[in-house]
Amino acid sequence: MSDQRLVLAYSGGLDTSVAIRWLAEQKGYEVIACAVDVGQAEKGEMDRVRQRAMDCGAADAVVVDARTEFAEDFVSSAIAANALYMGKYPLVSALSRPLITRHLVRAARETGAQVIAHGCTGKGNDQVRFELTAMAIAPDLKVEAPIREWGLSRDAAIAWAGERSIPIPVKKDSPYSIDENLWGRTAECGILEDPWASPPEEVYARSVPAEQAPDTPEELTLTFEQGRPVAIDGDKHDLAELIAEVDRRAGAHGVGRIDMIEDRLVGIKSREVYECPGAMTILRAHRDLEDLCLEQELAQEKRGLEGRYAQLIYNGLWFTPLKRALDAFIAESQQVVDGEVRVRLYKGSASVAGRRSPVGLYDHDLATYDEADQFDQTQAEGFVKLWGLPTKVWARRQGQR
Repeated sequence: MSDQRLVLAYSGGLDTSVAIRWLAEQKGYEVIACAVDVGQAEKGEMDRVRQRAMDCGAADAVVVDARTEFAEDFVSSAIAANALYMGKYPLVSALSRPLITRHLVRAARETGAQVIAHGCTGKGNDQVRFELTAMAIAPDLKVEAPIREWGLSRDAAIAWAGERSIPIPVKKDSPYSIDENLWGRTAECGILEDPWASPPEEVYARSVPAEQAPDTPEELTLTFEQGRPVAIDGDKHDLAELIAEVDRRAGAHGVGRIDMIEDRLVGIKSREVYECPGAMTILRAHRDLEDLCLEQELAQEKRGLEGRYAQLIYNGLWFTPLKRALDAFIAESQQVVDGEVRVRLYKGSASVAGRRSPVGLYDHDLATYDEADQFDQTQAEGFVKLWGLPTKVWARRQGQR
């Protein structure tokens, strides 16, 4: 065990790149960079990230391919829960932080480090997600937060890196802070800090503007088994591959751009820009199939819990008793969510064009108004009278006050 050995969550960006040098210079740590691929990297990029960590002064750098793990252990839960924070944000960064922290802990155990670190500021949500996850799964480890402690502005950090020839992938003329993974892409800083300003097109990388999208709609059919997407147009894919393919096809039609004012956990409002073509398309389809398959009371109860579930993830409470209990409820609800959803992609929208299920609760003979109608309308009069009885009694006794 070494008190001076530290494992840093390394993204290859500005903050974590300068953090390597600062932790070594100011605190004497032997820094091991841990870069986790959760679907953000193109082929060969993680090798460049590892080399950048070494060039920044890391004693060693570990790269973990966690794309499948991210999809199977984290994104799948978000799909089952229709998880959208504030009804808008599909938890892109929030989903990856507990996974990354889990790998930091593993690397610390393997290397004998007693300390892990992240590159978050004191304003953001990610500091909470990293540190609460560490508290839950490795309460014995110390956590360092060099950027929060240091307190440099973004421009000052860029200048500090330049003075030391630290290789960073950001310049003053392109100051965006980008986080990306399989489930989507986030952008902040720069002009985006003005909530009145429209996001410049250079912010986006996974979708086209709606006005430049094809003039012809495209349809894709998603197949779900127990609430999990398993095929596109009848072709089976593992979950990570499926998400990437839906993301590509939906992005080509301008789907999934989100520009929102977000309530951060630390109590401030921030302007956030997200790009999530695959996530928004899959969630739309999954929610619609649930409407077809879930019994009414179960569906209503689940809808009421979905926002709470998303908030737990957003707030860094992945490894907690309530989250675990809600997982059990949601998993049970998904046992009957089987079927296909046809989604129409067109000019920035992903709309459901059709759905079908072998266990769906839609009964044509009960719903129809034609001659095949099997609904006994003569029973409706008594039902309405009994359903309205409390209202009628109230109106007679108290309603005129």
